[in-house]
Amino acid sequence: MRVLIAEDDTFFQKFYSTELVDLGYEVEIASNGVEALEKMRAKKPDVLILDIIMPEKDGFEVLEEMSQDTGLKSVPTLVFSTLGQEQDMKRATDLGAKHFINKSFFDFDILVQKIKEITQP
Repeated sequence: MRVLIAEDDTFFQKFYSTELVDLGYEVEIASNGVEALEKMRAKKPDVLILDIIMPEKDGFEVLEEMSQDTGLKSVPTLVFSTLGQEQDMKRATDLGAKHFINKSFFDFDILVQKIKEITQP
């Protein structure tokens, strides 16, 4: 399964990718929203793990652009952000995100569980 991680923090990039690769996932990294969209268009991932606060295009802008792109709007997206306000979670899910996990209360097992939930029929 191919996972695209859109995250600008290098610590989280390395941690997520190492752990997911160890579990057998194929992982690609995008450091900002523009790069995430380019990589998704080049090779559509099975799941997108999306940070909200990123340079160039934030996660909300990525979700908005995905929702208007017939080739990308079907990509299951898991928002993983430090933003945890109710309005942020609602905005992300209204734009098509399947789940919103607050990065501040991070548990890697929960992340893996949510990836499995949103990618299995």
